[in-house]
Amino acid sequence: MSTSTAQIPGYKAGTWTIDPVHSDVSFTVRHMVVSKVRGFFRKFEGTLVTGESPEQSSVTATIYLDSIDTNQEQRDAHIRSADFFEVDTYPTMTYQSTGVRADGGDWVLDGELTLKGITKQVPLKLELNGFGPDAYGGYRAGFSAKAEIDRKDFNVNFHATLETGGLVVSDKVTIALEIEAILDKAEG
Repeated sequence: MSTSTAQIPGYKAGTWTIDPVHSDVSFTVRHMVVSKVRGFFRKFEGTLVTGESPEQSSVTATIYLDSIDTNQEQRDAHIRSADFFEVDTYPTMTYQSTGVRADGGDWVLDGELTLKGITKQVPLKLELNGFGPDAYGGYRAGFSAKAEIDRKDFNVNFHATLETGGLVVSDKVTIALEIEAILDKAEG
């Protein structure tokens, strides 16, 4: 076990499946200059592979864009349209990690986000929440992650302005992940 894994109680190398029941993928965007709207993607899947050291780990994930939920169906339908995600042409958003690195006392998951056919580097600030056994004989890991993107980098170009000149929807989008993953039984 490497020095870095010795500092992570319960850390295990292996292949993990994201548990969608105990995870969420959300975003926040400023709306009409005065408030923020939070939305969730209700359908997603992914695999994590933890290496002998955390730096040898990887993540792949798929988010189904038609599962967007901002708690307002009319807005959700608009976001699914060509003004935003164009889900009929681009049904998913994907993330493929390219590396994991320590950043002082924190971790960063480097990777590529693909949305609307455009792939950009999007590092995620990663928090390791813990590793341990569950009540069903399995083994779980928990992670939190955040990133900020400019939606226009991914050709999400809906542009409407208020009479005062502010944007109806800001360009900056904050992504937040709360992930719980289950170690594959063969490796537990």
